[in-house]
Amino acid sequence: MAASRFVDRVDAGRQMAQALLHHRGTDALVLGLPRGGVPVASEVARALDAELDVLVVRKLGVPGHEELAMGAVAGGGLRVLNDDVLSRLALPEAAVQRATTVAAQVVAERERAYRGDRPPPRLLDRPVLVVDDGLATGATMRVAVRAVVGAGAAPVVVAVPVAPAAACDALRSMADEVVCLRTPPSFVAVGAWYDDFSETSDDEVREALGVA
Repeated sequence: MAASRFVDRVDAGRQMAQALLHHRGTDALVLGLPRGGVPVASEVARALDAELDVLVVRKLGVPGHEELAMGAVAGGGLRVLNDDVLSRLALPEAAVQRATTVAAQVVAERERAYRGDRPPPRLLDRPVLVVDDGLATGATMRVAVRAVVGAGAAPVVVAVPVAPAAACDALRSMADEVVCLRTPPSFVAVGAWYDDFSETSDDEVREALGVA
């Protein structure tokens, strides 16, 4: 039988929450990847009676070849480097640090726009559920998971409504639990599995965090 579509991100979040009810009462933190992951994460957090926050991730592009990722910076000062790319290009540490500083400033600005003056949430020794509205390649989620694991969260759970099976499988060696509600063989794109995949605004992200 063909995989069914989601009505919208709220519907996806409610269905996702049902698959994550075993995390209720565990002091779990639900992190939505802005912007589209936040409405999904909001429904999960509400159902689990859990804290909701965001994790902003930004790619570190190689200077002059920004489409090639040498790493990424995530919220809370977390950084992940792609050692294969760095060793192959023999980039000087100063260049990597300059790119990191710029990316970290952008991440900090986005976090301030969403969180205001509230400090980032505690991750150490805490269950963390990282939620997005879907995966295509899974690259951003892999960075997010590595950052959260590096911050000492445990266990780390990846939760997405729809993704290619290969993208979900690639995360199983990184996270303690991976929940993908739909893994259609003919994936095409995340938006193809939503009746309403309209863009999530910054105001909607702030509203979700304010309600939380």
